[in-house]
Amino acid sequence: MIRKKSRREESLGHAELARLLPAPGDPHLSLDRHLLLEEHLMSEIQPTAPAPAPSRRVARRVLVIGVPVTAALAGAFAFTALTGSGGSSPAAATPPPVEAPVVRIEPGSTAQLASTVEHIAAAASAGKTPEPGPGQYIYIKSKVSYLSVLHTDADKSKTLVQPLHIREAWNSPDGKQGWLDEPGYQPKGGITLNSDVESSLNAPSYDYLKTLPTDPDVLLKKIYKETKGQGNSPDQEAFTTVGDLLGEQLAPAKLNAALYRAAAKIPGVVVVDHAQDAAGREGIALAHVDQQSGDRTEWIFDRKTYAYLGSRGVQVKQADDVKPGTVLEYTAVLERAVVDAQKQRPGAQGTGA
Repeated sequence: MIRKKSRREESLGHAELARLLPAPGDPHLSLDRHLLLEEHLMSEIQPTAPAPAPSRRVARRVLVIGVPVTAALAGAFAFTALTGSGGSSPAAATPPPVEAPVVRIEPGSTAQLASTVEHIAAAASAGKTPEPGPGQYIYIKSKVSYLSVLHTDADKSKTLVQPLHIREAWNSPDGKQGWLDEPGYQPKGGITLNSDVESSLNAPSYDYLKTLPTDPDVLLKKIYKETKGQGNSPDQEAFTTVGDLLGEQLAPAKLNAALYRAAAKIPGVVVVDHAQDAAGREGIALAHVDQQSGDRTEWIFDRKTYAYLGSRGVQVKQADDVKPGTVLEYTAVLERAVVDAQKQRPGAQGTGA
């Protein structure tokens, strides 16, 4: 005899379930609770395989936009991946984000663009760039702050960024070996940058940079060709690519000069008379606005020597509830040198970390 299911045992339709059950709530997780949950989750994660070497290009506007409770865990996983945590060493506690500074937006101009770029290029050409040899490493020490949370559900007027902190990177001339130490944002002691990926404009090595043309027109044509389809626009991606070669990298003097002259040919590039890097140093900037996201990328140079100081990203158009003038990220190159071993700092003996 086949037993017939009672009505209660039969599956209920969506309409009947909606009638029988109470309406769901609309829970929200406070930012403090989100960060606490995130820290706990990161401490519980036990990797089952070595983490891949991180991209040498720093991820920018990518973290949480609003933090409802249903997305908290996913947001924590995203945060873990983007900060590079997940190596074999336990991750150090990530400092809580701070409210992004807001500055006065100074308009850019093309009036002094040609002369400013020539001053910058001349200074780059005259600079004595150390030549890394076999077994040596390019060492870059920076002070940085990057976007952490665009805004929270509780207060959409606040944009949160990482507190200013030190970042040190070591890279072999061929780009195959390296190390990154960024306390609070990488596993304790740092993370390997070893990679078998072939060098390119998006993952450049010193040896690769030596092969690039030093004719600005030829160089710019190559940049546009190899970055086609990337970024928010061809011009913005070209400007971003050149900028990536200026910060955490060492380039031959002639190429540096060519990069600046090439950048001046990108439509929309302007001079901003006053800008400040992450170390508080005042300077003059070459800048370009991303018309899609509304933020302006600024490369900052010493006003007297025209040496590269660092960079800054400033929101200049209202977008995603981010008020104009908000500093989304800024950096300062504090030291650039060639050392004899990985994790060795300039002036130190051996391989002390």
